[in-house]
This record gives sequence, C-alpha cells and structure tokens, in this order.
Amino acid sequence: MNKLNRRTIISGTLVTAGAYGLVRLSGLFDQASARSGGPFKINRSPDEWKRRLGADRYRILRLAGTERAYSSPLNSEKRKGIYACAGCNLGLYSSKTKYDSGTGWPSFWAPIAKDRIGTTTDYKIGYPRTEVHCARCGGHQGHIFNDGPKPTGKRHCINGLALKFIPG
Repeated sequence: MNKLNRRTIISGTLVTAGAYGLVRLSGLFDQASARSGGPFKINRSPDEWKRRLGADRYRILRLAGTERAYSSPLNSEKRKGIYACAGCNLGLYSSKTKYDSGTGWPSFWAPIAKDRIGTTTDYKIGYPRTEVHCARCGGHQGHIFNDGPKPTGKRHCINGLALKFIPG
C-alpha cells in the first residue's frame, strides 16, 4: 500500500509537471510565431531581422532575450528625447516618463501612447509576467511590473538594446 501511494504521488507529479511544460511551450510557440509573422505592420524573415539588427539586438528583440543589468548606456541617459524601438524606429517612450528604478535597466512609468506597445503573458521563469513588445514590429522590449512610481504605479523595465535614443 505504501509503494502504491508513492507511485501514485510520483506519477501524478510527473503528469502535472509535463502538462505545465506543455502549457509553457505552447505559449512560447505562440509568441515565436507572432514575432515572425504575426499581426504586425512590419514583418521580416528571421534572416532579414538578423542582418538588420545584429546578433545582440536580434537575441533581445526577436528571441525575447534579456541583456545584463547595468550594461546599457541608456540606463544612465539623462537628456530629453524619445526612446524608439530599435527594430522599426517607432517612438515608444519619452524621457519625461523615464526614471531610475535602481534595477539596472532603463525604466519608464508609461509609454508615449498605449497603442505604441502591446503586451502578452510570458511564463519563462515559472510564473506569469507581463511582457511588453513594440506594436508595429513585435520586437520584445522587456516587462511591466506593478512597483513603479505614481501616477501609474507601473515600471516598464526595458532592455537598452531594444531601444534607440533620439535626442530632442
């Protein structure tokens, strides 16, 4: 009886872990297909994106990578201007909403306009997070957290390599 209970528990745990893995993988496949040819105004093949972006930006924008904290010069950028998507040059954030979050990534409390970004839920680290991407090309920007300053209480934690700074 004791062996049966252990087997039941172990097999139940394996089934649950397998189902969780499939849910996570299906979400990743959905995101990957949306990035390569989804409902975006700018769609390019992976090879075209690689040529245009280079390896590091491609990993961030097209494969939803994350750069090392404190590695981007944009984290300490203080001039007035616009932060545009490095994939398609759509202005996403203004220096007016940028602040020092102390996290090591450029952070903003709001985008220029709600229609400039899109969001999805990602489970890459085992729990749901709100991923933010460019509404025009689908390029991964970073994540949105609920620990930002007023007036929104949001922290758009963005990869510097996902952005181009346009002084103004």
